[in-house]
Amino acid sequence: MQPEELIQGICDGKLRALAKAITLIESQRPEDQQATASILEAVLPRTGSSLRIGISGVPGAGKSTFIEAFGMYLLQQGKRVAVLAVDPSSQLSGGSILGDKTRMEELSRQECAFIRPSPSGETLGGVARKTRESMLLCEAYGFDVIIVETVGVGQSETAVASMVDFFLLLQLPGAGDELQGIKKGVMEIADGIVVNKADGDNVERARLAARQMENALHIMTPKSPSWTVPVELVSALHKSGMDLVWQMLQDYLEAMRASGEFEQKRKNQAVDWMWSTVMDNLKYAFSTHPKVAAALPELQRSVAEGVTTPGIAARKLLEVFRRPM
Repeated sequence: MQPEELIQGICDGKLRALAKAITLIESQRPEDQQATASILEAVLPRTGSSLRIGISGVPGAGKSTFIEAFGMYLLQQGKRVAVLAVDPSSQLSGGSILGDKTRMEELSRQECAFIRPSPSGETLGGVARKTRESMLLCEAYGFDVIIVETVGVGQSETAVASMVDFFLLLQLPGAGDELQGIKKGVMEIADGIVVNKADGDNVERARLAARQMENALHIMTPKSPSWTVPVELVSALHKSGMDLVWQMLQDYLEAMRASGEFEQKRKNQAVDWMWSTVMDNLKYAFSTHPKVAAALPELQRSVAEGVTTPGIAARKLLEVFRRPM
């Protein structure tokens, strides 16, 4: 399909066009990237009205089960939901699991839901390189809520938090021993915390975990003077507590919009996105430069064998890059 057809298809609500456009976004080919730019520019006026939610959590916290339960709840409220699930890619083969549609089987069958697994590739922390662009396409299509699920490792949480309106941290009962090894930095970027699997024999442990989370939050510097990070208990397996999470989001939006922070956050994210794109393009231009490519093998060998320091080799490569062709 040509870019014009994809643009029209997205505006007309055709899911096939949306899927094809996201595939185009994920392509590394220069001609596909040019087509992507024209598509994004055309649909930009239709974007900006969706609620963007980032969700992360420790392994085993039940992210996919929670997202499916929460997604089904949102559909019942008349919302259209898109899930952009970033899968961990193999560092050796570049392949990825892409199993989210099987893990969210019920949600994936719904007419008003869209699940798109994206391989994280080589991007630091497992955040797909083009997640932001995919979000814009989903907004242009007409989804009311867009959920970005991270792999929950490394610095992916920070990257996702920089592109969403609300960052939700999913935790497990029994956090008392080591507070689950939670990194302080991840707690600090959370806008809300949910303790999952609060059912059966886990209820008391979940309550204890929630109290300890609240105590930990009290000694941290708040992200915003207008918002106190809440902690809620849910059971994704039994689909309970989803209304509490949705109310948490509504309260957050009301507080942020009243203070003007919501709009300012969106503006800051757009500027950050611009600089991220500049850095990506500079890296690509540098690595594909013919003279850099010619000088790289020898300099790399010298660094590996200890003949040249990494700093000197880097300066030499930059000098080669700056020389006129």
